[in-house]
Amino acid sequence: MQVSGKTVVVTGGASGIGRALCEAAHRSGAKKVIVADLNLQAAEHVARALTGSAFLCDVAQEASVKTLIERTELEFGPIDLYCSNAGVALGFSPRVDNAAAGPDDLWQTAWSVNVMGHVYAARHLVPRMKARGGGYFLITVSAAGLLTQIGSAIYTTTKHAAVGFAENLAIAHKDDGIKVSILCPQAVDTPLLHRLPQGPQSGDGILSAEQVARAAIDGIEHERFLILPHAEVNDYMRRKAEDRDRWIAGMARLQRRIFGAES
Repeated sequence: MQVSGKTVVVTGGASGIGRALCEAAHRSGAKKVIVADLNLQAAEHVARALTGSAFLCDVAQEASVKTLIERTELEFGPIDLYCSNAGVALGFSPRVDNAAAGPDDLWQTAWSVNVMGHVYAARHLVPRMKARGGGYFLITVSAAGLLTQIGSAIYTTTKHAAVGFAENLAIAHKDDGIKVSILCPQAVDTPLLHRLPQGPQSGDGILSAEQVARAAIDGIEHERFLILPHAEVNDYMRRKAEDRDRWIAGMARLQRRIFGAES
């Protein structure tokens, strides 16, 4: 799908990868960019620079997502590309004493944002896209959704669930003309990165949000389901699939090294 001439919505669009996606869509000739975020003031700042529009949206609340979709289509016409980008990184610990120790409220918040935010978008957009013959979802996940994230079972689990939902969405609605891509970077120079423990991604380079957004636009234009700004992730996925036991053992060694327990 060519982004030029399209109406694009980006959740979490006021900062980080979301802001870069808004800017990249604008540079690619999008007809209209909707910057949706919990921080309306910051979203308005981004939108002004793009001659776009800013909407308040909490993706953890179905009513808020529904309103975003309805208002966008009422004011600007059909949404061609919905970038379900908003996410949270919760439950990280300086060491892992119990993978299941995260409190229920963190699990619920991460599930609501990292999984249900995508579900709500599809729930209210799929019928509209089907009726007009198609549309496009870009779902920002993480390489953690394909591999794992040392230090937080909450982040890893919800990101894996997001991948599973995106795959099902792509399969269920392929014949409806609805296309899906997932954006799965490793380390990206955003505030979220500084809340994560240093892992193997540090050796593969830290990309800017702008580099990741350019990779996303390229992936959309080539209609690739899996968009990997860090090419190394493809090799890690292969190794994991070939020998899961060896991969787990290697990740356990890495965890010991990260947390300073390996002699």
